[in-house]
Parts: sequence; structure tokens; C-alpha cells
Amino acid sequence: MSRTLSGKAAIAGIGATEFSKASGRSELQLSVEATQAALSDCGLAVCDVDGLVTFTMDTSSEIALARELGVPELRFFSRINYGGGAACATVQQAAMAVATGVADVVVAYRGFNERSGNRFGQYSAGVAQQVNTNGLDNAWTYPFGLGTPAATVAMQARRYMHTYGATSADFGAVAVADRRHAASNPNAFFYDKPITIEDHQASKMIVEPLHLLDCCQESDGGQAFVIVSAERARDLPQPPAYVTAAAQGSGPDQFVMTSYYRDDIGIPEMGVVGRELWRQSGLTPDDMPMAVLYDHFTPYVLMQLEELGFCGRGEAPGFVADGAIEVGGRLPLNTHGGQLGEAYIHGMNGIAEAVRQVRGTSVNPVSLDDRPHVLVTAGTGVPTSGLILGREA
Repeated sequence: MSRTLSGKAAIAGIGATEFSKASGRSELQLSVEATQAALSDCGLAVCDVDGLVTFTMDTSSEIALARELGVPELRFFSRINYGGGAACATVQQAAMAVATGVADVVVAYRGFNERSGNRFGQYSAGVAQQVNTNGLDNAWTYPFGLGTPAATVAMQARRYMHTYGATSADFGAVAVADRRHAASNPNAFFYDKPITIEDHQASKMIVEPLHLLDCCQESDGGQAFVIVSAERARDLPQPPAYVTAAAQGSGPDQFVMTSYYRDDIGIPEMGVVGRELWRQSGLTPDDMPMAVLYDHFTPYVLMQLEELGFCGRGEAPGFVADGAIEVGGRLPLNTHGGQLGEAYIHGMNGIAEAVRQVRGTSVNPVSLDDRPHVLVTAGTGVPTSGLILGREA
């Protein structure tokens, strides 16, 4: 019996609500709508669903979603910790379930009103008061004013600049690429609104060295996926996006967003994910025609390129220069516009874009004819996860 997950499960359906700043409905309703859309996309019914996976941070429990949808029975349900680091792991959990026969049709979902409701970008004392060790981790910094995601990332961004000579304009290359891609995506909040590097540099400072345009949006919306076995996926209407590899990773001396006690305060947890993805798949960075990298803050995109092996340590500023990460460049990133340009749905909308690229339905298509795989990553600064999706089982 093979112990690899590769090629045994596939994303067969994707669904989403509109992405906005004021959804006007509950997070549970958003999850219901996204799930219904994902099931419709792949031609399955609510009665087929027997598994659900989401984030520990999601306010809509699996049983609540099942009730509202009318799911008869659940045989599998799971939740993944660490905020945006959970995104790709929801698909990993679902894939493991269907590959082992624990469930047949699993929906991974995320729905939240992150702009009109609980705004992640603002200071939240509750984050340091969680009744778990994540709260304890945050308690080291929150009482002293280091209490927003931008502030925590700014510490690492400044260290990266000091060590490798990176500049704010290097970070801006990521924002410009994302917004260029969002400008041609009708579903993106910043549709038809590209920016220049001059716009990036002129945007207001949020937490030095991070400008406004280095920071992702706060969005309302829902996203869902239907995961089934590879065999079942072949008989459904949409071209399958096979799970070629799926991994989670945590690094040494790991904290939640503030792993500052390491000798190197980079993001080694993404290195763990990358090495595991390459090991499982037998692929290398050179086999990736594009990638969807979690972009809640631009500096982490540069760090991910290095940790994943696309370039050496400190070489990402040169790697992203001159349009290299835009469509037509050596490694297009975030062709949907990313979380800076399309919406911040905790990375789940990035997985949807990878599926569209595999299907050939992206509004900014990249040829996968010779290299039929797409890399996707989840949140950085926290224990995280990643996927390689492909056209071949």
C-alpha cells in the first residue's frame, strides 16, 4: 500500500460569494452561499457531503453549516489552527480524509466579515487573552504595544532590509504585480485599479517600513472547495485539480507572528513546507510555471521565494525586479490579484485561483502545458501550510 497522498484526491468544485467591505449578512450565511456555489460547480448535492473542514478562527461551526445546508450526516469534521496558516491545510485534511475512505465528499470553507465585523488589522486585546497558549504567545508583545499584524511584520521586514539591503521599492514590486493582475479580474475589489511603484511609495506609512500598499485588504466574503477522490473527480463536470502534494510546517522556537527569539527571525516554517512539498511531489521550483504566495504583507512574499528555493537567501529583491512576477515574467505570482488586490479571504481565494489556472479558466492564464502544476502557500509568520495542485493524478 502506497503511503503517499499524491494524486489520490482532487479539488472538484470551487465557490465564492462576492468580495466586499460590507456583506450585509452573517458569516454563516457567507459560508452557506460559498458551499452551495462549490457544490453546484461540480454537480454534487448537499446530500453527498459527509465531511467539513475549516479554520479554528472561523465563527461558523461545522455542525451549524451542516444544519443550514441540510447535510444529513457528517462522518468527518476538522479545524486547523494558526489563522491564515490554515488555508492550504484545510485542503490537506480533506484530501487525507477522502484518500483514506474516512469521508467521500469533504467541503473546506471559510467565511468572515473581516471588514464590517472583526477587523484583524486593528489592535485587539482579545488576541492576547485567548484561553490557550496562542494567547500566551501574544501576551509577550501585545501589552507593550506590538498588537497589530502590520506591527509584528514590520519588525521582520526591517531586519530583512538591514541584513540584505532590501528597499521599500523592492516590497512595492509585489504590490504593483498584484494590483496589475487584480485590474483585469472582475471579481477583484480593485478591478480596473492598477498602481505604479510611485503610487506605492507615496502611500501613507502604516508601521515603518510598511506603507499602506504593502498591507492586504480587510474583506467580507466566503470561499469553499469540494474535495473528492481522484477517481470520483474524473467523472464530475469540471477538470480536476489533483492534490500533488500537501504539507504543514512549523519552525524552531515558533511563536504566533512574533518568533523573534530565533537567531534568524525569518520564516523557516515555510522552508519546512517547501521541502516537504518537493519531497512528496518529486518536483522542484523549476517545475513551477507560476505560484500563488500568501501576500498579507509584501515583505513575506520575498522571504517565501527564498525559503521555497526559487532564489537564494537575500536574492528575492533582484528576483522580483523588472516585472518578473507579473504575467509574462519568469514566475507570475497571484494572478487573481492576491490578498492585496482581489480580497483577503485568509488565503482561500488563492487556492481557488490555483484551481482556475489548472482548469484554464483564470482571467490571467499562465500556460501549464509543459509544466502542469501550481504552487500555493498559506499564511506566513505563523505555522503554515502549502499545496501543489496539478492537472495529472
